[in-house]
Amino acid sequence: MPPTQAESVIKNIIREIGQECSAHGEIASETVVAFMVKAVVLDPGNGFNMDRTLIKSDVKKLVKLCVARLLDSKNPSLDTIKMQVYFDMNYTSREDFLEEHHRVLEFRLGSVSREITDNRACAREELESLYRKIVSYVLLRSGLGSPTDIKVVREATAALQSVFPQAELGTFLTLGKKDKECQLKELTMIVTGIRLFNRDCGRGGEGIDDLPAILQEAIPGTTQHIESQLQIAQEQAFRYTAILEKVTKNTPMSKELEPHMLKEALYNIRQYEIFLQIVLSDIITCAQEVEMMIKQLAAQLEQLKMTVKSKTAVPTSQVFPIFIALASLWVSFQDETVLISVLSNLTTNLELFLGTHELLFPEKVIKDLLDGATVKTDLCRIKEHMEERVQLADFRKLEWLFPETTANFDKLLIQYRGFCGYTFAATDGLLLPGNPTIGILKYKENYYTFNTRDAAYSFAENPEHYIDLIKEKAKKNAELIQLLELHQQFETLIPYSQMRDVDKHYIKPITKCENITQTDTHILPPTTVRSYEWNEWELRRKAIKLANLRQKITHSVQTDLSHMRRENSSQVYPLKDASTQSIKEGSSRVPRPQIYIAGLRGGQSKTTHGVKVNLTRAADET
Repeated sequence: MPPTQAESVIKNIIREIGQECSAHGEIASETVVAFMVKAVVLDPGNGFNMDRTLIKSDVKKLVKLCVARLLDSKNPSLDTIKMQVYFDMNYTSREDFLEEHHRVLEFRLGSVSREITDNRACAREELESLYRKIVSYVLLRSGLGSPTDIKVVREATAALQSVFPQAELGTFLTLGKKDKECQLKELTMIVTGIRLFNRDCGRGGEGIDDLPAILQEAIPGTTQHIESQLQIAQEQAFRYTAILEKVTKNTPMSKELEPHMLKEALYNIRQYEIFLQIVLSDIITCAQEVEMMIKQLAAQLEQLKMTVKSKTAVPTSQVFPIFIALASLWVSFQDETVLISVLSNLTTNLELFLGTHELLFPEKVIKDLLDGATVKTDLCRIKEHMEERVQLADFRKLEWLFPETTANFDKLLIQYRGFCGYTFAATDGLLLPGNPTIGILKYKENYYTFNTRDAAYSFAENPEHYIDLIKEKAKKNAELIQLLELHQQFETLIPYSQMRDVDKHYIKPITKCENITQTDTHILPPTTVRSYEWNEWELRRKAIKLANLRQKITHSVQTDLSHMRRENSSQVYPLKDASTQSIKEGSSRVPRPQIYIAGLRGGQSKTTHGVKVNLTRAADET
């Protein structure tokens, strides 16, 4: 069947079911009817084949089954589905709500803004009318008083004239549309800041509610109410759980009591508890934001008083930014007020889906069923098995996570919203909280907790078997798809309230352990080419340098100061005695010189005359 034709058939079925319910006095929204159609088709007990085109008999059967379930006023499962649809249609995250709130405000002010920006006033009366429209725009956008209150209008007009006199309308009209819109927003912020400052000084503030005081009174009251409702819901869930545990162990009692109705009532109250926790978390965030903004408001007002003091004129560059900051804070107070109001109404309307508890299980019946049973809180159940721990040695192929070995242990998205999957599958739908300290099983990128170690071991033996059992149980009770966050198995039924948690599926556990590693400094020899140059001009410079060196001669010199700076060593052969021998011995003798000088002893004459006589023999005579 083509998609368009199938869509048309489904719309006709939903319309027919809605008309049948209206004929019986029951008003059912299209969203609830559509969810019920999906739930009936998913239930294998109804015999619908998802892969086969519906014939006329199938359509009649589907309409009949859906109408019967929608008209059943004593069905906790129907109330749970209606509660889930209502919450999904009316709840949004804080960021999305504020964004939508501002978008709606801009849309409502669009017509007033266009009357001002598209105005082509020329005459005096037209300019005065335009100025009054600007004052009304400022009041509507700021939300500080009604534009029909003459006192509020006079105060706002006086504040506006101090920063934007009527004489400047001519300049304003010459601006472009976007510039006009920006100036209107800026004027609104400045005028709002002026009025808030005057109110703090006791010189004005007509029509301005004390939002910080209102919020300081409303938030604790809302928080206390939600906490009391949450406590009542939890006590009811604990009692239902104790009765179901007693019925599980007592077979005759299970025949007298309808355990499936009690389980559906448990699902209803558990879903209500989860929604209250979501709302309470947002209320706590609001309280933190308001506390911080009150401190900022006091600081801004004090800074403004120090800037102005008793001066008659203050530069706009000093006070305008503070006025704008005051106005921004006040807008935040207004946002928190609206958000608190919406969350409070949401909590009140959720109580309307708890009517079947008193009808099916009044207080007297519950007390009789609790005879002999022990009511335990979720915290008590966790403390009972706090000392139990999965032994890693028992599971070689499965990965278990523990608080001391996983850094982001608390941020992991646990399957089945933290309930024990084994207990739910083994007892055909009993919800018991899992204990993460026993160990979180990681299986196919999903994380599972268990209420006891024995449950963890049993589930780990065959995870696929228990996962399939839980999926089949969810097909019979469609409210479990959202309650246990089974949107991975039923991707077409993801509610908005869980869309923000889809990204958590990709959070990976950051495991911790003690390791010691040692790395060699350089395992492989370096491959860096020191002579590499990426700059061609550097290569050119080196080439010129080498070319010039070809025509140069290298000289070296050594000075008296440098010759001793380097140690030198040399090696010589040692001296040795040597002798030679000739054929014959021979010798020579030199004659001894003999010279005689006569007449040295004197004579008869006074003058001495010496005579030198050489008596040396010739060499050949010796």
